[in-house]
Amino acid sequence: MQEINMLDAIERYMRGEMLPEERVYFEQLRKSNPAVDQMVVEHTVFLNQLNQYGEIKDFKSQLTEIHQDLLTTGEIKETTPVKIVVLWKKYKRVVAVAASIAGITALGISGLVSYWSPKANNDRLDQLNRRLHNQEIKLNVVTNQLNNEPPASPAMPNFKSGGTGFLIDGKGYLVTNYHVIKNATLVEVQNRLGNSFKARVLHVDATADLAFLKIEDTSFKSYGTLPYGISRTGTKLGDDLFTMGYPRDEIVYGKGYMSARTGFQGDTLSYQITVAANPGNSGGPVLNKDGEVVGIVSSSQHDVQGAVFAIRTKSIFHALEDMRADSTILKSDSLFNHVRIPLSSPIKGLDRQQQIEKIEDCIFIVKSN
Repeated sequence: MQEINMLDAIERYMRGEMLPEERVYFEQLRKSNPAVDQMVVEHTVFLNQLNQYGEIKDFKSQLTEIHQDLLTTGEIKETTPVKIVVLWKKYKRVVAVAASIAGITALGISGLVSYWSPKANNDRLDQLNRRLHNQEIKLNVVTNQLNNEPPASPAMPNFKSGGTGFLIDGKGYLVTNYHVIKNATLVEVQNRLGNSFKARVLHVDATADLAFLKIEDTSFKSYGTLPYGISRTGTKLGDDLFTMGYPRDEIVYGKGYMSARTGFQGDTLSYQITVAANPGNSGGPVLNKDGEVVGIVSSSQHDVQGAVFAIRTKSIFHALEDMRADSTILKSDSLFNHVRIPLSSPIKGLDRQQQIEKIEDCIFIVKSN
């Protein structure tokens, strides 16, 4: 009975039917009680899925009715396939070009379908992009041969914005999510001023969804002391938190709180925060009021506003220990042994606007190819 009453309260909250005093009390209850907050999230998912099912069913019904009306009025007719004789010897060059274009079009449509599907698979989308690029090259070769032109020179890498990363050492060492640079052959990072720098993947931890990068670009100038500390202990339930990242080309600030001690499906390596976030926020820092990094944005639950998961910062320290034991890293980067993670926050006690101004220069867009 109590659960039924709670669901009734949740629905009234979502429909905006609560009195102002009730709404304030309910939002405080969400903040202090993770179980209630989780019920709101799960009920929102259920209602969204129910609405989507109804919309799809109505749309199919409308299409069927329109089709029947067009058949009745004679505006369309059921037709049978017509045989087409292809004059191969006469038009074989045209057919070759057309086939190449058709292949590119089919791959493009497949990529769009995969992208907009609710259960989109990033790995498959990357593969489609690569296949599409190869088809474009083949089409250029065919066209040049027909026109007796020499092959075109290779195009510059087409980087895509994958997510966010932030410095853990001013000498150019960054951390981001593993899924942001997964399968990448080239990586670049870009600061808030639009300056891009080449970067190298030093180490990945797929289990923790972490990747460590090193900026290797002569135009990059090392930072001194970082303006934030990285906490070994993390955060507590109900603590006020804020995020900074690049869901678009401009850095975006978000504010919220820790709403659950575990992440997706009870993952103990992460926790849930209530804050607005988009795919480009992946790899960005989660900070507390003292300007300490207490997590790394990892993922969000689709169709649910505010259900975001963050990796605990202790995973950074564990990964660094593994990296120091990896002789291949030490050989390829003689400075790595001198990496020092900042533990204290120089911006503790400053107001939020001052903290943001000092932090934003150390957060980067991560691009990969």
